[in-house]
Amino acid sequence: MSRIEGATALLFAAGWGSRLKPFTDHHPKALAVVNGKTLLDRNIAYLRSFGVSNIVINVHHFADQIMDAVSSRSDASSIAISHEKEQPLETGGGLVFARHFFDNSERPFVVMNVDILTNLNLAELYEHHVSANHLSTLAVTNRSSSRQFLFTSSMQLCGWKNNATAEYRWSADWVNDARGFAFSGVHIISPKIFNLLPSSGIFSISDSYIQLAAHESIFGFDHSGDAVIDVGKPESIAEAEQVFN
Repeated sequence: MSRIEGATALLFAAGWGSRLKPFTDHHPKALAVVNGKTLLDRNIAYLRSFGVSNIVINVHHFADQIMDAVSSRSDASSIAISHEKEQPLETGGGLVFARHFFDNSERPFVVMNVDILTNLNLAELYEHHVSANHLSTLAVTNRSSSRQFLFTSSMQLCGWKNNATAEYRWSADWVNDARGFAFSGVHIISPKIFNLLPSSGIFSISDSYIQLAAHESIFGFDHSGDAVIDVGKPESIAEAEQVFN
């Protein structure tokens, strides 16, 4: 049996989805449709296929539509909602806000962006994380992207760069042979991270990773060759429909 059986996952679905306008003027990005199935349904099915038993979905933008979609599912009892009512808290703030769903477990959990579609072998990623006992393991590929995480030759996170502006951020010292990889929107995280993050607020988990990587074990998992599509723009829906039936 895979070590991911019975694991819990957090799906990030609270964002405004501004790149997916005009659809997101009236709907959350989680309900965008690819070949007749919403991103929400696709990623719940993806997580279930690897044995993930409990799913938490963070919501804000058109939260009621996502909650209605969840309530109509036959597996609704195993899906929880983390409702950021006042404002979206970004990825770091959203993770901390949902902390109580993970407080009673020492087991690593899955975090995934709802607008990502991939055929990554999630069990392989999870088992790699558990074996290495990392604080966090980020799924990445060697593909073009406006922003990339930077890693050492051993795939330890060491920085971040914006390819459009040539802005760099380093965890500690500048690394001469750092390699850039695009984040796939999927990570495995140890609950220990909650003791290292701010207890509340609006902040990016990516920024936190860069700060923590100077002293903590945050590594990349290269799954180049797998399909990864960020369904964040109208044209990417057409691209996704060519890959995901």
